[in-house]
Amino acid sequence: MDHEVFHVHDSRTLKAVAHPLRVRLLGELRTNGPATATELAGPLGESSGSTSYHLRQLARYGFVEQDPGQRDRRERRWRAIHRFTSWSDVEMAATAEGREAAAFLRRRQLEQLTADVENFERERDLWSEAWVEAAGMSDLVVRLSPATVASLYEQVSALLLEAAERDRDDPDARTVAVLLAAHPRRDPAAGHA
Repeated sequence: MDHEVFHVHDSRTLKAVAHPLRVRLLGELRTNGPATATELAGPLGESSGSTSYHLRQLARYGFVEQDPGQRDRRERRWRAIHRFTSWSDVEMAATAEGREAAAFLRRRQLEQLTADVENFERERDLWSEAWVEAAGMSDLVVRLSPATVASLYEQVSALLLEAAERDRDDPDARTVAVLLAAHPRRDPAAGHA
């Protein structure tokens, strides 16, 4: 992938990826690498015509591109251009379209987290003791400022990318979903916002 992060600044672009099939297509390409519309259609339970159309829409808005390292000139392999998509919730809140797209993508992240947890629980006996011990979640509740939360996101992202690079060739490494979430709770003693 050419770039790590695609910083989306307009609601139309964010809305383009905030579609149930498109977000799944982009996720598949980011996780499993380049693929054709036909290769993506089967696992996603879609027709190749549908996946082809939505891949072209993702390309139109800069999320995917034709893979320059295609094995065969007759096939059209697609690849994700970026590893991550980010946006400013404040920028997106300026329009109803932006609010809707950002909310859809946040819900999608929660749905994926729930699916990952449920799949792991269902398959727990298939994993090694090391993975059973390492997998899980944390629910620390601490007092932080918005600046500190923003800094933590940056630091954790940098640490994860560094760890992924370090483990790239480790035979025990697996694709791991890491979701970092921070939401303030109302504190009656401190007032609101």
